[in-house]
Amino acid sequence: MATKEKSAKAVEPKQAAKKAKAVKNKPAKPKNKKLGKTSRPERVETAQIVSSEVVYTGPLFRILHDKLIEPGGRASERDIIRHNGSVVILAIDNSKSKKDPYIVIERQYRHAANQFLWELPAGKLDPGEDALAGAKRELAEETGYAAKKWKPMVEYYASPGFLGESMKVFLAEGLVAGDAHPEDDEEIEFRLVRLSELLKVIDKGAILDGKTLTSVLLYARRTGRKRKK
Repeated sequence: MATKEKSAKAVEPKQAAKKAKAVKNKPAKPKNKKLGKTSRPERVETAQIVSSEVVYTGPLFRILHDKLIEPGGRASERDIIRHNGSVVILAIDNSKSKKDPYIVIERQYRHAANQFLWELPAGKLDPGEDALAGAKRELAEETGYAAKKWKPMVEYYASPGFLGESMKVFLAEGLVAGDAHPEDDEEIEFRLVRLSELLKVIDKGAILDGKTLTSVLLYARRTGRKRKK
């Protein structure tokens, strides 16, 4: 019996060492930190621009080749598209149903995607143009609608790896119909679609436009709307 006890005691340190090693090699769990009470994270660090060269200038954007020192201290080179920014309008007609309102949506050909896309009304801002004024202008130009009530929803960057275009989304309510007057290069078909129907189309993967997905789904989440089965 004494021999067995001695053997058992001799094994215990080895087992403890194995457990300690296993704990040491176990990947650490990411800390659950809150982003903060502000609506968006504060910009505290920016890159140091060593040089910036304009390699292309067009009617919509410029392309810059930047040499920079990133906030972490690493030297880098980036090709960046600089843009005045855009506005997106989630135009809502809830005169017949507040729980399942109509949403103004457009269909137009997008050559970059090589197909027609269903989208929310949107457009680029002119240099120095106020975002809300630009949103009102774009909604009127593309659809003819004016709105009695406007509210900012969210601002985001669609592809911040290389595109400096921010997109500001506005909620427009209390729609008043009028005559559309799109630009010469725009051929736009628009219609009003129930929120519930639009959510079904999104679930089927038939909406490929990022600003439309972002805006409609955010609106549905904030208002507690769920698609009808």
